[in-house]
Amino acid sequence: MDTKIKVKEVLSNLLKVKINELKDDLSLQDSVGVDSTEMVESVIALSKAFGISLSAKEITKFSTINDIEKVIQSKLTK
Repeated sequence: MDTKIKVKEVLSNLLKVKINELKDDLSLQDSVGVDSTEMVESVIALSKAFGISLSAKEITKFSTINDIEKVIQSKLTK
């Protein structure tokens, strides 16, 4: 499965939004109004879904779907 599609599916289920509302290049805050608590929940859900652990430094890079995909992809290729 494509990483970006899986990211969108996880976030869509967690945030209760339609996948098409998750814009690749807009911040999650701007596109669907994600707050800091939801972002933490998103990181946990994505970590479980992909079987990876994310550092605090990596998490600070999470802004857009594209950013999240890049961080996760880098963890999967190590």
